[in-house]
Amino acid sequence: MAADSPLDAYSRIVAGVAAELTGKVASLRVPRRGDGGGGESLGSAVVYTGDGFLLTNAHVVGRAAAGTASFADGSTAPFRVVGADPLSDLAVLRAAGQTPPPAELGEADELVVGQLVVAVGNPLGLAGSVTAGVVSALGRSLPTRSGSAARLIEDVIQTDAALNPGNSGGALADSHARVVGINTAVAGTGVGLAVPVNATTRRIISTLMQEGKVRRAYLGLVSMPAPLAAPMRERFGRASGLRVVEVVPGGPAARAGLRPGDLLLSASGNPVTNAQDLQRLMFAEAIGRRMAITVMRNGALVDVIAEPSELVAA
Repeated sequence: MAADSPLDAYSRIVAGVAAELTGKVASLRVPRRGDGGGGESLGSAVVYTGDGFLLTNAHVVGRAAAGTASFADGSTAPFRVVGADPLSDLAVLRAAGQTPPPAELGEADELVVGQLVVAVGNPLGLAGSVTAGVVSALGRSLPTRSGSAARLIEDVIQTDAALNPGNSGGALADSHARVVGINTAVAGTGVGLAVPVNATTRRIISTLMQEGKVRRAYLGLVSMPAPLAAPMRERFGRASGLRVVEVVPGGPAARAGLRPGDLLLSASGNPVTNAQDLQRLMFAEAIGRRMAITVMRNGALVDVIAEPSELVAA
């Protein structure tokens, strides 16, 4: 009976994930740029490709240009920072020389609350750190900032798998050892957060690999989800839109005629039910291009045309 107990099955899964991923998660040593004392930051990174690309958090590398990655097999490799995006807290590194084989990426959008996840880090470069828990919440937003630019990391994964110091940038994996998130922060006692691996973050990672940075478009409005009235729910087939709370004077939204109180329903022909839906459209190709926006204003549908400008981090 004991061999078939749920605890044993659970243990086998966690041990299997640990065996698969521990060797594929590096320990990072990153010199603190401008630190006269010669200090360094510690973190973790996940092997992303077979030719030396690694994924970690932007806050782990900070403004550094290079560092050293150490692996569980005792090997080390210098790396350079290919690109970092503080507004998603993701960074791409390129290690010189041999690295372990890459981890398999999963799909965070398929996770469900209560699902088993395993956090794998390598905070000291001596042995992997493995903790397990469940997905405790999905769809959380984590505020981030780069200079004066602020953004929400969308659909952050919240888990009760403990995250130890140095585990930032490590892997959050499902029961099949597929990486579904990059561990990013400890939100409080017993709460960890991870940036999801999904279509949006894959696009950010690809852009960092190719261009070293991510350009974003800017509308200049503050919004919050708001329910649609019953007739509008039937007409549009959804329950909510985005209420415009504030419009930045002189910004693209203001020039387009958007006003506080407008209920934003669609942008560029895409339905908008939350801030993430709008943020997914705010990449480089939207900069300077006409964007059709439909809002509900005083009970009537109003169409406006906005031209997003480029978001510049001060």
